[in-house]
Amino acid sequence: MAQAQAPTPTLPRRRRGETAAPPPQPSPARGGGKGGGKRVRETAAPAAGGRGLPAQRSQPIRPDQLAERVLYRDGLVLVIDKPAGIPVHQGPGGGPHLEHWFALLRFGLPRPPALAHRLDRDTSGCLVLGRHPKALRRLGRLFAEGQVEKIYWAVVAGVPAAAEGRIETGLRKETRGTGWRMVVDSAGQTAVTEYRVLGAHDGRAWLELRPRTGRTHQVRVHCAVLGCPVAGDVAYGGPGEVPLHLHARSIALPLYPAKPAIQVTAPVPQHMLAALTRLGYDPANETGDPRP
Repeated sequence: MAQAQAPTPTLPRRRRGETAAPPPQPSPARGGGKGGGKRVRETAAPAAGGRGLPAQRSQPIRPDQLAERVLYRDGLVLVIDKPAGIPVHQGPGGGPHLEHWFALLRFGLPRPPALAHRLDRDTSGCLVLGRHPKALRRLGRLFAEGQVEKIYWAVVAGVPAAAEGRIETGLRKETRGTGWRMVVDSAGQTAVTEYRVLGAHDGRAWLELRPRTGRTHQVRVHCAVLGCPVAGDVAYGGPGEVPLHLHARSIALPLYPAKPAIQVTAPVPQHMLAALTRLGYDPANETGDPRP
């Protein structure tokens, strides 16, 4: 195919000795409904590390291995485990992006899938693709109406004063020179995020975040509003010694009216594993292996 001549994007490589996952098939997921394919459990012990220690960096793999990151597939939708460090679509500066390789995820259909929503370049985890225009229209309505339940995990600098709460602000885009960022503005678009502290240690916290609206950079800005910016998020005040520690952990799609919502969970990425373990996460309870 002509695509084989394109520059190779950077995708994380499986660690040496790790067994490849079998081809994904719809199967029951935790929490009910349909879920992702089975994965081989990681047997290696998590690397020591965390705050103040070097983070593990991803190594490139071939883009055609993107199919190994499919968590769920049916006739309408794919959910893939997006690797951190690569944008989902091409930016103004060009460069590698996941969308270029969606033709490799057709699985017998005449058209490649397309994005139903977006994740930031350095965010990992559940990314939803529609497999044809009808599916994209249906998914678009679910996202627009706030019917999709999204859960993010973040490692943040600082510990919130309250163990759980709700953040509600206005957000608007502010352009500065050749760049931009989102800023809190009461006249901006309403943004709501609910959070819960899952663990804390040594000035860091593990947060579960449930965005109730879908604004750009919403979760990142709201963590900063909380006084606890995401580790690695230098754009919003976070410490920069590690990659961005933000993971789209799970998603629930009420796609079929007569059936339970499709619930899909993305395994913890390797670059967040040591920090989460220090904060109380137990890899032994994970149903899937940690992703690179």
